Amino acid sequence: MTEAGTKSRWRRHAIDLSPLRHTAYRRLFVGNAVSFVGYQFTAVAVPVQMYALTRSSLWVGLLGVAGFVPLLVFGLWGGAIADAFDRRRVLLGSSALMWAATFGLLVQALVIARLPASARDHWAPPAILLVLVAVQSTAFAISSPTRSAIIPRLMPESEVSVASTLNHTVSSFASVVGPLLAGVLIVVVDVSAAYAVDAALFTVAMWAALKLPAVPPARGEKEEAPATAGWRDVTDGLRYLGAQPVLLLTFAIDIAAMVLAMPRAVFPEVADERFGTGSIGWLYASIAIGSVLAGLTSGWIGRVRRQGLAVIVAVVAWGLAVAAAGAAPWLWLVIVLLAAAGAADMISAVYRQTIALTYAHDAMRGRLQGVFFAVVAGGPRLGDLRIGVTAVLVGPTVAWVGGGLAAVVVAVLLAAGFPALARYTPNGSRG
Repeated sequence: MTEAGTKSRWRRHAIDLSPLRHTAYRRLFVGNAVSFVGYQFTAVAVPVQMYALTRSSLWVGLLGVAGFVPLLVFGLWGGAIADAFDRRRVLLGSSALMWAATFGLLVQALVIARLPASARDHWAPPAILLVLVAVQSTAFAISSPTRSAIIPRLMPESEVSVASTLNHTVSSFASVVGPLLAGVLIVVVDVSAAYAVDAALFTVAMWAALKLPAVPPARGEKEEAPATAGWRDVTDGLRYLGAQPVLLLTFAIDIAAMVLAMPRAVFPEVADERFGTGSIGWLYASIAIGSVLAGLTSGWIGRVRRQGLAVIVAVVAWGLAVAAAGAAPWLWLVIVLLAAAGAADMISAVYRQTIALTYAHDAMRGRLQGVFFAVVAGGPRLGDLRIGVTAVLVGPTVAWVGGGLAAVVVAVLLAAGFPALARYTPNGSRG
């Protein structure tokens, strides 16, 4: 093969960077990429600090509750806000609140570090961390669907799937690099340094939001009045979703995949019993590694027409790879299979978000992204609960393998019982 032919083949399969030619999206992408890495520093530092304060894994577990409830509630409401007001202003306001929460984490860490050890139990209650995490999650729940709903207004609809791939790839990359860097920084300095890095890097996201053009709310194709961000708008969004089989199926199949097949809650037990404690980092990073690799070789994603069928195939591949990883006897094989599962999950996520962003008219995009965000945030956490309870009853291996296979069965049954998703192609009918 000639050199020119090799380059042409590489371009067809390498990640497509064409959306970056749009100035507004490029700024948003850069802000997201930098802030995603910074967010991982806080994601590692908060549980480390909580355990240092309390010496209790129960308190560390309560951080998940403090984060999940606002994500679920304000994810739905945040989507309604994004449909009712200028999305640039909503993004700026929620980002400012998120930055303030991160700055609060930094301040409390600096104060606690200067307290004598005897005074920390009285003046450093762990509830402070719970409150700040809840505030940060509230802001994130509003900013995330807003940021996603902005994208179709910055480029042609045909490029949305490519832009979604770029976003998922950089997020996955941050999930690999951020925790590794955070772990080193916390050991060398302390948790306050990790919070400082997050606060500093998040200023790039603030800059990107400031540079966006105005994104005023759009009037719905079938609405007589614009959204007002009230509870009625939230319920209108849920009713709209319930009347769109294609959209509803994308959420249902993802919930099945995450609740039934997410294995991460048994990683500590599996590492301790089968592979040694040194394997834990690899187990947690392996799914994200697969997502990054899939993103870097995703040049073909934008050329797929049967996006609904691609979601189904990717979820089946996810379940099979997860099940095989649970039964694998060697660590290297578990990592390879989990990476394959991560690649499949990235492909599924890209097409699910693309369908959500392009199937509905613009006036509903914020609310649908709010539901998307709530599903993405809630599914894996419910999956942690599912596999944790099941592992107590039948052991981690059966819980892991059985969950993967169950996800495959449910995905196939949904696809067979409701063929609208398998038949879906872009530019079809809109709700």
